[in-house]
Amino acid sequence: MSQSSKKEPSFRKSVDILFDRAVRQMNISQGLANKIKVCNSTYTVRFGVKLRGEIHTFTGYRSVHSEHAEPVKGGIRYSMGVSQDEVEALAALMTYKCAIVEVPFGGSKGGLRINPKEWDEDELERITRRFSYELIKRDLINPSQNVPAPDMGTGEREMAWIADQYHRMNTTDIDARACVTGKPLNAGGIRGRTEATGRGVQYALRDFFRHPADLKIAGLEGKLAGKRIIVQGLGNVGYHAAKFLQEEDDALITGVIEFDGGIYNPNGIDIETLRHHMNEHGGVKEFPHGKHFENGAVLLEQECDILIPAALEGVINLENADRVKTKLIIEAANGPVTAGADEILRKKGVVIIPDMYANAGGVTVSYFEWVKNLSHIRFGRMQRRQEEARQQLIIEALEKMTGREFPDELKGAFVSGADELTLVRSGLDDTMRGAYASMREKWHVKRSDDPDFDLRTAAYMISIQRVADSYRALGL
Repeated sequence: MSQSSKKEPSFRKSVDILFDRAVRQMNISQGLANKIKVCNSTYTVRFGVKLRGEIHTFTGYRSVHSEHAEPVKGGIRYSMGVSQDEVEALAALMTYKCAIVEVPFGGSKGGLRINPKEWDEDELERITRRFSYELIKRDLINPSQNVPAPDMGTGEREMAWIADQYHRMNTTDIDARACVTGKPLNAGGIRGRTEATGRGVQYALRDFFRHPADLKIAGLEGKLAGKRIIVQGLGNVGYHAAKFLQEEDDALITGVIEFDGGIYNPNGIDIETLRHHMNEHGGVKEFPHGKHFENGAVLLEQECDILIPAALEGVINLENADRVKTKLIIEAANGPVTAGADEILRKKGVVIIPDMYANAGGVTVSYFEWVKNLSHIRFGRMQRRQEEARQQLIIEALEKMTGREFPDELKGAFVSGADELTLVRSGLDDTMRGAYASMREKWHVKRSDDPDFDLRTAAYMISIQRVADSYRALGL
């Protein structure tokens, strides 16, 4: 976000502006709207850890936005940019995100002000365990009350440390593994969680492209194949979204923006090749298969069909929104388009698939992992072989009835029962389709009276209404 523009609202203010815009079109009391909008609580902790011969003090946060459903859910990020304002904005988005995809969680978020690259693995473990200890003893990490997940700067490793710390402090809790999601498989994780947010972005785009009427509003037509895509941020989310769209949908990744610049190639960039280069060289510089831009942000303004901001909030703002030349933005990151930029882009006719829906794949599969941990059995274990036996009987019956053999090239796929990964992908696809169906229905109904009505406002209205209904059921 630009620091020079005085008109640019903060991240939290942007979320509130977009919330208020939706509420103005709803039949909801101002009192209830205010109750939904505000964060219920934010806990700030400052703790010391003795490292490298001296005590280092760290600041962390855990914000709970809404407890209309429990447990509350939200990632923990490690970044020097972490602040109370950011964490509370992200917690609010988590509430709306869980509501739009109908997973039974309230919204929460956590953060630790730290640059993880400055610390060795054993030092990071000690810091993480101490931070976890401070949150666990206040029930801000708990399978039935508050369940974190990975976010920027954290991953499976940190989640495994947190889960183990919780178990050490709650040795008789049989559901201890459900205290956090995004864990490694051998620590109670679920297949498909690592790539879930990127996979969800792919499914969201696929669903958008299933509807010619929606494509027409964005000035697009046809299929995803051949569409020019620029991705900002090739971390976990951006990498998997770009990889799946390129390999499975034949989309053309023409630009990638990273911390050390951007790579552009109108003929397409092979994502696996670029990822390998980044792992070897620490960035995109000197990548031989495209033009390098020292200031990668200029690629946000390069002409393309689809722009995927997949890193930080506020990268599309009042200063550059006018120069953005895309027809469709899908917000793989949280809050990448500020409220002011959103208004400019809408007037230009750019369609935005909002963050609360577009990147909900992570929390959806986290929900599946949480359910798996509570049920103490992996998905598919009870029914997979029974499904295979039933399909085999169908094949044998068909062969007997027709006197012909079932083609070998189809038999394996037909007989195969659903394993955990297949079920996770199926559940995620179904969730993203259902959420988009509700959004686009509201979008088109409202657009008939107001051509400026957008998908983001539709998503906010649906989420707010679902949270309001929950509060009313609780007696508010």
